[in-house]
Amino acid sequence: MANAGCGSPATILFLFLFQAALQKGAAQYPVVSQNLATDNVSVVEGEMAIISCRVKNNDDSVIQLLNPNRQTIYFRDMRPLKDARFQLVNFSENELRVSLSNVSLSDEGRYVCQLYTDPPQEAYADITVLIPPGNPIIEARDEVLSEGNETEMTCTAMSSKPAAAIRWMKGDKELPGKPKVELTYDRMYTVSSRLAFTVSKEDDGVPVVCIVDHPAVKDFQAQKYLEVQYKPEVKIVVEFPQGLTREGENLELTCQAKGKPQPQRVNWVKVDDDVPSHAVITGGDLYIENLNKSYNGTYRCVAANAVGESYDDYILYVYDAPTTTPKPTTATTTSTTITTIISYPEGDKDSRAGEGTPRTVDHAVIGGVVAVVVFAMLCLLIVLGRYFARHKGTYFTHEAKGADDAADADTAIINAEGGHTNSDEKKEYYI
Repeated sequence: MANAGCGSPATILFLFLFQAALQKGAAQYPVVSQNLATDNVSVVEGEMAIISCRVKNNDDSVIQLLNPNRQTIYFRDMRPLKDARFQLVNFSENELRVSLSNVSLSDEGRYVCQLYTDPPQEAYADITVLIPPGNPIIEARDEVLSEGNETEMTCTAMSSKPAAAIRWMKGDKELPGKPKVELTYDRMYTVSSRLAFTVSKEDDGVPVVCIVDHPAVKDFQAQKYLEVQYKPEVKIVVEFPQGLTREGENLELTCQAKGKPQPQRVNWVKVDDDVPSHAVITGGDLYIENLNKSYNGTYRCVAANAVGESYDDYILYVYDAPTTTPKPTTATTTSTTITTIISYPEGDKDSRAGEGTPRTVDHAVIGGVVAVVVFAMLCLLIVLGRYFARHKGTYFTHEAKGADDAADADTAIINAEGGHTNSDEKKEYYI
């Protein structure tokens, strides 16, 4: 019933005169809004906006809401404006709340809450209409990339308000772009960002994401997966033998090559020489029987595709055939025991790069040294035995008896004559 006569000429005339008197009073007194409050509103195009005029300690003063053109939308609970998109949500002594549905860009502007007091009061609610951008579009300069080359991508977000912001992500790493903002004739913004970077083989299959930041949308993005071609990766694997390569044994090598596109050609060559004539090459496999030292050298596996070629090297060094280790030699004498143990050094673990030189042992020299030592010990024992035998014997001495009682030496000699029959036998040893 309140809206029944809101469009009649009498009502419109009354509101016009009332508003003119209010504006005249507002011109005579300073505008204050200490008892009137409202809020700015941001709304996405096509959605609903709510405008609230709130009064503190109202003394039954009249509240009305005006549009940016100063036209009355609501006077108390009456709607003079013939726009059905405006609807009364709440009316009381302390609040006038109005909804605006299906908001468009033309609805943007400053709305006025008026309170008929002395002097009159006004509060302003700015409605900002947000227009989300269209779906972002990624354009790549190169559809197929080669490792080591630089490429460019451009992401565009069109017709937004306000202008959007664009970020770039490659995998989990953020990359800086160069933005460009253009204002169109209809007050819209078109934003583009250009990204330049160098690709590697690790980028193959990695997504590049264009992320659009705008207050009207969330998680707005577009992505493009990189397709990167790269040279082959080549690796030589020794299938046999697992240890040293020795004379008379066989050698089997496998060349593993991976690239994009997959290598169509794999070759075996010997650097600075020819591959042995009896070597067997089957695809990426190289087989050589009955090795000898004339086969020493660098064997190279070469793989190629549309991007380029790569290779891996294997350095062959053929060692001597294994020899039998002689038993330990032991020489024993009466007083000394000599034990000689002969050991031989083991070869290196890898024949690649010619590591280690095989060392041989002269068995005749070692046997001669041992024989000389044994002969010298035997001669020494014989000489010592003969020396002991020649210096061992029994000796007899005849001392004159009674010499102890003689007055002088002459008397002792005279008394000693004929005294040998009773002499004692004494033995002396000299060593």
